[in-house]
Amino acid sequence: MQTYVPWLALAASLLLIAAYEILLLTKARRDPHATARSAHVLLRAAWVSALSRERGTEVLAVQLLRNSLMSATISASTAALALMGCISILASLGGRSTRSLEAFHVGNVLELLLMATLFASYVCSAMSMRYYNHAGFVMSMPVGSPEREQRLPMAVDYLKRAGVLYSWGLRFFLLVAPIVVGLINSLLMPAAAIALVVVLQHFDRGPGALDD
Repeated sequence: MQTYVPWLALAASLLLIAAYEILLLTKARRDPHATARSAHVLLRAAWVSALSRERGTEVLAVQLLRNSLMSATISASTAALALMGCISILASLGGRSTRSLEAFHVGNVLELLLMATLFASYVCSAMSMRYYNHAGFVMSMPVGSPEREQRLPMAVDYLKRAGVLYSWGLRFFLLVAPIVVGLINSLLMPAAAIALVVVLQHFDRGPGALDD
């Protein structure tokens, strides 16, 4: 095997995933309803506005935010456990690799990518917990109170941030799949990246696209 082939496979996989994310961002800027992520941002803002017009919805709002907070907590915990397990396994295998020098370097990059991706997933999920928590303080204030009205823009902004961060936390966790495949065989990584993009296309379709 040529020494540059594993590097080309890694570069092709990263470029494919990056191109897909850029395409999603471009579509969302043209039409906020074109992707699920951007449509969900509008949904959260509408949810805050709707509940802020109806008295007696404070408990309902807190319960829903608690569910979102628990979901983000589970995601953060899973990413943290996976990261610790990855570090433990790599530490136990240190110095005993039988791979060639060229493949070893590619393997090192993939191992670092794996740990970085899991850590990014943990950080995004943990930060979404922070925003969900503080948004809950605002949404639990009595509807119509001056304190709540003053901080409604904060609640909208925090829920938007929390949702986007939670989405990225899940996305980073899914990106682990092609990296793991690359650790097994770097030449299979582009195929795994293509398979992941095909799956993500279905989940990233906007609500309008789902009705087609």
